[in-house]
Amino acid sequence: MSLIASDHFRIVVGLGKSGMSLVRFLANRGVAFAVADTREQPPELETLRRDYPQVEVRCGDLDVEFLCRADELYVSPGLALATPALQQAAARGVKLSGDIELFARNAKAPIIAISGSNAKSTVTTLVGEMAAAAGKRVAVGGNLGTPALDLLSDDVELYVMELSSFQLETTDQLNAEVATVLNVSEDHMDRYSGLPAYHLAKHRIFRGARQVVVNRQDALSRPLLAEGQPVWTFGLNVPDFKAFGLREEGGEKYLAFEFQNLMPVRELKIRGSHNQSNALAALALGHAVGLPMDAMLSSLRTFAGLAHRCQWVRERNGVSWYDDSKATNVGAALAAIEGLGADIDGKLVLIAGGDGKGADFSALREPVAAHCRAVVLLGRDAERLAEALGDRVPLIRVKTLDEAVAQCAEQAQPGDAVLLSPACASLDMFKNFEERGRLFAQAVGGLA
Repeated sequence: MSLIASDHFRIVVGLGKSGMSLVRFLANRGVAFAVADTREQPPELETLRRDYPQVEVRCGDLDVEFLCRADELYVSPGLALATPALQQAAARGVKLSGDIELFARNAKAPIIAISGSNAKSTVTTLVGEMAAAAGKRVAVGGNLGTPALDLLSDDVELYVMELSSFQLETTDQLNAEVATVLNVSEDHMDRYSGLPAYHLAKHRIFRGARQVVVNRQDALSRPLLAEGQPVWTFGLNVPDFKAFGLREEGGEKYLAFEFQNLMPVRELKIRGSHNQSNALAALALGHAVGLPMDAMLSSLRTFAGLAHRCQWVRERNGVSWYDDSKATNVGAALAAIEGLGADIDGKLVLIAGGDGKGADFSALREPVAAHCRAVVLLGRDAERLAEALGDRVPLIRVKTLDEAVAQCAEQAQPGDAVLLSPACASLDMFKNFEERGRLFAQAVGGLA
């Protein structure tokens, strides 16, 4: 495509999964565009050259002059907007945008938009299943699974979108039917100047939202609200008006809406109080868009959770083993430690460590002291974790995941649970969190 072919010229910056979805979207609409990537061999380069040989692509250091030929740059979520070449282009009047902004401009059906430091994939998947059970033609994706632009179709009745803070940075007006930030805790501190900057990025999800869902137990999840804007809430305490929560009756805990019990908590397949919170969040989002309660509750009874998110692996000698490899930040590990710790008879033996992404681990100290029998530490930031946890529980250092599993088998007693919930990213030792979880499950399966 010639650079001068159109008055409106775009550049896709970043050729990963979302970048390739942008290429398909723009090519299908006959928009003049080119592609740039900071990497010499981006993941989708071969696909681009095969399917769109006419598209100009530049790999390596970003060329500001080249970027300034465009009137809009669609920037990959993986590339920080603080990148000097992008900042220079923006200073010269080039608009920085992204695939979610483009998706929002083109989506004809209502959008349920879900963000949060933790649990967003579980809640997104669950709401998608609830909508399908209600007979809706639903499309689920975004930061999870299928890129947003690949979901666009006139046939879709409802979009359920998981959105990361990185995606939201380039989104001006999402205009969701209902939006939520499930929770906010420190994450990606290697990319943000601090928690306030991360919080601001997350809250872009509420721009143009017609309704909001708020976590009553996390003040950072509550946006500034327009007068008269409908607000639904969820939390693990007793609910009141327009609220989902827990109510106890006759020694039994129930998921409840306002003053009505919906179903006993024991009927949930997903374990731990953090998963009860996820179920309540999903109910609030589904209710906001008018999904029938029966369909939502029947989905909750069958939903077994997502891989590597507090996923039950095995029981051995009275000890349950759980893979929560997706807990790549402190908030996610806290949710699992407190949620599962409160839900078992015994104690937890925790496996933690990896690449801490600059996070402060001190919030783990008390919950670990309250719920853990021992902590097995591995990976790059094992010593930083050890320092934060102190001497309230035995700390065991290991070099490999196999060694960690063997140590846990020795430490755990009947009634206990072993929990891989690293509070860290996996890239110092593994390809990704999925590989870390898979190798954990393999090692657990290999125990005699």
